Amino acid sequence: SQIGIDLNLDNFLTDSNGDTVANPRYYRRIKSKLASAQRTLSRRSRRAKQEHRPLHQAKHYQEQRLIVAKQARKVANQRKDFLHVASTTLVKNHDLVVAEELRSKHLLKNHALALSISDVGWGRFLDMMTYKASLYGKKFVTVDPKHTTQTCHTCGFVMGTAGTHKLTLAQRQWDCPQCGQHHIRDHNAAQNILARGITKLAE
Repeated sequence: SQIGIDLNLDNFLTDSNGDTVANPRYYRRIKSKLASAQRTLSRRSRRAKQEHRPLHQAKHYQEQRLIVAKQARKVANQRKDFLHVASTTLVKNHDLVVAEELRSKHLLKNHALALSISDVGWGRFLDMMTYKASLYGKKFVTVDPKHTTQTCHTCGFVMGTAGTHKLTLAQRQWDCPQCGQHHIRDHNAAQNILARGITKLAE
């Protein structure tokens, strides 16, 4: 059993069978609540300093610090559990899993996407896939994702060539101008990722 996975922000991932795993967005769910708790912590810190009390002796500050830490720890644990379930399911059910190489460091420079990328935990997910594949005796490879969303997996036509325009992020479905095949963007990308992985192994 072989499968390719496209990591994206609309869903956590879309696989080459067309199935998706929803993005739980744990941090975004409590973002406002956590921000409020952090503001309270900041106010109590300033008050303690104004009263010339060391923070370790400021009772209200220490109580609020524990509340903030608890909320942050809850999000981290939820994300970790989700990533473990997703990675174990993929590895156990497939002999070969192919994913795109992660370039999140470059993507994080895009401030509009930075929060979503940090929240989703792709780097940890791929690390889990690597060691679990070894643990279960399966194969996990990563491939260069360049043009995987722009290439028709049926005929190989690449959008942006032959007088066509590249697909924008807003275009989630498209028809190949060469063969007419209709594509769901992320599903098509996952199919191209799987094909590249199979080629990589053959080489």
